[in-house]
Amino acid sequence: MITPGVIEYKELPKPEKLAANEVLLKIERIGICGSDIHVFHGEHPATPYPVVQGHEYSAIVHDIGSEVKSIKPGMKATAWPQLVCGKCGPCQRGQYNVCQELKVQGFQAPGVAQDYFIVPEERIIVIPGTMSLDQGALVEPAAVGAHSTSRTTGIEGKNIVVSGAGTVGNLVAQFAMARGAAKVLITDISNYRLGIAKDCGIDGVLNVASTPFEHGVKAFFGDSGFQIGFEAAGVQPSLHALMANVENGGDIVILGVYSENPTVNMYFLGEHELNMFGSMMYRKEDYEEAVKKIDSGQITTAPLISKHFSFEEYLDAYKYIEKQGDKTMKVMIDL
Repeated sequence: MITPGVIEYKELPKPEKLAANEVLLKIERIGICGSDIHVFHGEHPATPYPVVQGHEYSAIVHDIGSEVKSIKPGMKATAWPQLVCGKCGPCQRGQYNVCQELKVQGFQAPGVAQDYFIVPEERIIVIPGTMSLDQGALVEPAAVGAHSTSRTTGIEGKNIVVSGAGTVGNLVAQFAMARGAAKVLITDISNYRLGIAKDCGIDGVLNVASTPFEHGVKAFFGDSGFQIGFEAAGVQPSLHALMANVENGGDIVILGVYSENPTVNMYFLGEHELNMFGSMMYRKEDYEEAVKKIDSGQITTAPLISKHFSFEEYLDAYKYIEKQGDKTMKVMIDL
């Protein structure tokens, strides 16, 4: 992407030489996510141009370096896209997903929207043969669900609200259920997305465009209310509704990307002793858990895929997402 809204294709030679620890991937599927849409419109706060997009994907291992031991050609694979320094405080304590020098492929570094892509062995995640390439491309957003649901004071036995029923919000809700939540309610303004949530087996759905948030929450949870809210929509009204209605002393986890900074009622947060957590992407263990739960059937992915486009139709895919609006979930690029 040269500038917002402008995609340019270039011919590049296939990489011929690999370092000893490197793996050459043949990219097969690329998922378009909400953050990619922000970049397409020039609304992502941390992406310079030009940029090669693509960060959620599945691939086939094409070749390996001389010292690669755990990966073999022909395997299905993916990898997490963070480039980290390994030296800063967060990296030293294992919190490398918030590295002080973090760069993310597809945003601050070239992404996978290309036929071949080189990744060090240490970042490769093998996709079991029982999983499809489509499922493999959904490991990345599922890992967001895995990580964000580990950021709270504990989910088991609690009532959960997820605001935003897009792909990530859907997967957050599914992970909350997999982690033993008592009941999970997902909210949105799109009946289409809420229908997909039902298809994925999520406990309850609420269209806040037709039913006020507080009324829908009361009807679903009764007097027990909810103790944890996940903000996956990235809009001010969503954050306000969660803060205003979560149980006193409850948790709010922020994982939505905001094109405009929201206003937070800090007096209310203090008076109700709310816990507010940021959630930034994922770590290796989140990818591994995502693979395990998708492969076991605990996380459902098939209803999330709306349409496939060829690599040459990348711009058409973006236009389709714009045209369809709230009637689109995950759009896949096939190479």
